[in-house]
Amino acid sequence: MSAVPAVPQAASAEPPAGGPGQGPVDGSGQSSGQGPGPDLGLLLVPPRARTGWRVVPARVAAMCAVELQKLRHDRTELYTRAIQPALWLLIFGQTFTRLKAIPTGGIPYLDYLAPGIIAQSAMFIAIFYGIMIIWERDSGVLTKLLVTPTPRAALVTGKAFAAGVKALLQAVVVVLIAAVLGVAMTWNPLRLLGVAAAVVLGSAFFSCLSMAIAGIVLTRDRLMGIGQAITMPLFFASNALYPVALMPGWLQAVSKANPLSYQVDALRGLLIGTPAHLPLDFAVLTFSALVGIAAASGLLGRLAR
Repeated sequence: MSAVPAVPQAASAEPPAGGPGQGPVDGSGQSSGQGPGPDLGLLLVPPRARTGWRVVPARVAAMCAVELQKLRHDRTELYTRAIQPALWLLIFGQTFTRLKAIPTGGIPYLDYLAPGIIAQSAMFIAIFYGIMIIWERDSGVLTKLLVTPTPRAALVTGKAFAAGVKALLQAVVVVLIAAVLGVAMTWNPLRLLGVAAAVVLGSAFFSCLSMAIAGIVLTRDRLMGIGQAITMPLFFASNALYPVALMPGWLQAVSKANPLSYQVDALRGLLIGTPAHLPLDFAVLTFSALVGIAAASGLLGRLAR
């Protein structure tokens, strides 16, 4: 009789009883422990995509990394932006310290001024952040970002806190300049952490304000004009240069509605120990940042049309 050819047994799609990567199973049902390689189960089942607000930390970290990469490759902006606060401290601060024209409660005027200059330099960085959004719109980057599953609020939050990181580096430069000039500041790590939080929150608000304006005006030229028109009024309508009590009544009302005043109050209380309202300051800065993120997110779509 002729031999009947053996029919090959169909390969099973199920992994062996020992599990993938665990090697053959002996008669007792236990793995022999000598598998062919690592676990390949992740190649068969894709990881769950992060959606909604779960992408916010990753987006914030990515945007901050981008800003740090820019500064690492080109530190020119960091150096040039340090000139203006240095001039404020060297010329304006030391001159008014000699004049003693502004009552500061027995604190040297240069010490009183330094936290205000930190807030000013951070605001000047953040207030023109909308120009970057318009540039990304013109280059097509913004359209590609908006078609991803990332929520618009996550994109705005990432860019806002990236501006905060950039402003924080600028604040470090101003603190070092002030220390060289003899400003008596605290070096308590917890207080410095609070200073970093105040700088980041304030910068997040002003960058969102800039991005919201960009969503309204839609062009870089208009944004630059509006940015230049509002930066100095915001600065002078705060307590950065002089106490609120010296202002006329109407300007005091404007100062109380100005988030920069609360940022300066927090920085001054943390750095040089003047009386401050830290819970109120951080509550206002946090609320302002959230409102700014919501406003910029709502207007972001107009840039991509």
